[in-house]
This record gives sequence, C-alpha cells and structure tokens, in this order.
Amino acid sequence: MTVIYGLIALGGIIFVHEMGHFIAARLCGVRVEAFSLGMGPVLLHKNWRGTDWRLSLIPIGGYCAMKGEQDFAKASDDGLDDIPAEADSMFGVRPLARAAIGVAGPLANLLFAVIAYSVVAMTGYTYYAAGNQIRLAHEAYPGTESAAAAAGLRSGDTILSINGQPVTDFADIASIVARHPDEDLAVVVERDGEALPYTVHTMMAANGAGKIGVVSLPESVVRREARRYAFFPAIWQGIKETGMTFALTAKGIGLLFKGANVSETVSGPARIVTMLGGTVKDGFGAGFRTGLAALLQFTAVISVSLFMMNMLPVPVLDGGLIFFSLAEAIFGISVSPKWRIRIQYIGLVLLAALFVVAMAGDITYFARMFHEK
Repeated sequence: MTVIYGLIALGGIIFVHEMGHFIAARLCGVRVEAFSLGMGPVLLHKNWRGTDWRLSLIPIGGYCAMKGEQDFAKASDDGLDDIPAEADSMFGVRPLARAAIGVAGPLANLLFAVIAYSVVAMTGYTYYAAGNQIRLAHEAYPGTESAAAAAGLRSGDTILSINGQPVTDFADIASIVARHPDEDLAVVVERDGEALPYTVHTMMAANGAGKIGVVSLPESVVRREARRYAFFPAIWQGIKETGMTFALTAKGIGLLFKGANVSETVSGPARIVTMLGGTVKDGFGAGFRTGLAALLQFTAVISVSLFMMNMLPVPVLDGGLIFFSLAEAIFGISVSPKWRIRIQYIGLVLLAALFVVAMAGDITYFARMFHEK
C-alpha cells in the first residue's frame, strides 16, 4: 500500500504541473491534443472538448501534448530553415505566448506549494518533539564525531538559540543546523543557570545537510500542538514557507558542488514514491490532521523542487522552451529546426545522466535498507 499511496500523491503533483500547461495553452489559443497521467501505452482514454484525456500504463510522469510542438523535427527532416505552423499550434503563436505556456507548469507547482503550506498553517497539527536539552553524539554512539564537543558544549546543556533564532525543542535545533552545513553557528546554551555563548562549526552529512554531533534525550519527548493561523496570516505563512523551501532547495543544489554525495542528495522516482507513501501511511496513522500536514508539507517540498528543475534553461525541460522563446521575443533570435534537434539531443543526454545518477542512488538506498533489516 505504501507504493500505491506514493504513486497517488506523486500523480497529484504531476497533474497540477501538466494542468498548468493545459490552461495556459488553451488561453493562448494552442490546441491540446492529449493530456495523460502516466507514460507509455494508454490504458483508458476519453475524447472531450478536442482533447484526448488518458490514463497510461507507467504510473510515473505525464504529459500535455500540444498541437505542433514537434513541428521543428519535421521541418528539420525536410531541410527547412523555418518552422511552418498553423495558427492553433505551438509554433503558430507568438514567442511570449510559448514562454507563458512553458512557465505555467512550474508556476502551478509553486502555487500549489503556497496553498499546501497555507492549509497546514490554517489547520495546524499535533506532533511529538524532544526538548532542547542535548547529549553529545560521541557519548551516545562511541566513535561518532561531534563538532559541538569540539566547540566546548557538554551533555546536559540546553540550547537556547542558534544564530539568534530561539530554540524550543530538538526539531528546531535539527532544522536550523541542517540549513547551515560547513558554517560557523553562534550557539547560546544554558548550563547551571548561566547562558554561555559558543561558536560551533557545523559538519556536512553525506546528503549535504549540516550536523553538529548532538542527540536528543528520549525522556524529554512531549506532545505539542502547532500554531493555527487565520486565513490571511495563513496565506502569508504559506508564502514565507514556500520562499524558505525555495532557498533551501537552491542551497542544496549548490552543495552538490561542495562535496555532497550526489547519490544521497538526488532522489530518483522509486525513492520519492516510497517516501511519499510512507509519509501518507505513517502520518494518517497518527491522526487526520497530522497526516494531512505531513502529506502537504512533503508534496510542497517536491513541488518547489519540480519548479526549480523545470525552470533550468535545459533543452527538453520547460526552461529550455522559455529561454528560446524569450530570446526570440526580445532579441529576435530564432533557432533553426536543425539546431533545435541538436540542442534537444544535448538536453536528453543531460537528463539521462541525471536519471542514471538518481536511479543508482535509489538502488544504493534500498540495498542499504534491505541489509539493515
């Protein structure tokens, strides 16, 4: 059931993305010939209002097939310098309209993230968290490195703030530290009734997250209730959370160039589906509001990642369409059909390489899980 839950959740994210493209295409006068959830052979389909709505065999991915979007390939085969196109086709509309169609899919995911975080802020949720008193990791797990110990922190210290941000539980500590790998953090702790300042240089985990080598005290775990917001403050909270997720995702991409383990940092479809399914199963098992919050927060993170990935100016991705459309609209630069084909191949090679890395990471992840069991 975990995999089924994960596929349903991932399908929802993909549906939002492709529906963004669909709405923009219709508004710009481009005919959408097919809209599919899933890839490969078509299992079910129904033609409605000029679009063939499909459910396809492979339950990962989807597409919004617009009229004439592959006309450049035929023009290249025919040796043409321009792309002949009908008025209701992709290359029959103005370049800015094509750019808008390209932006609409990723933008729909970003909007979904704002809505998801806003709903969580309005509904609230119950969670369990350990207190902010710490134990040094090397004392709990001999041989473990501890940056906190090297800086002078001791087991039994209570962390009051990190970089000026107040800390109320261990989840706050983990969240703040994770966002600052390989950096100096100003940490204030309480010891024997006295507030003491320290500078802790964080380590970087294999997945690129920061860590300082401390663990929580199991006996300090208590049940907490997340704050609920009214409608407009919840919307603002959703915008802020989306912005924070965007910044963290961008920082995570940057960490790939600082030595983070790519196979640990980049997740493939199998791992994403499993994690999504596990979130749904465990979250709703703890209660409806807790499950809803966990599901929405996780799908919001994936949606922001999908936005960023698709906005990269890489051929085959939405960012490639946006880039070339804007170049044509602003500078009058029109890429010939022959060069479009060549650039598409480059994009496919880049995506294939990323897919191989992600799948290798998934295989390592599941092999490790199987070994640990």
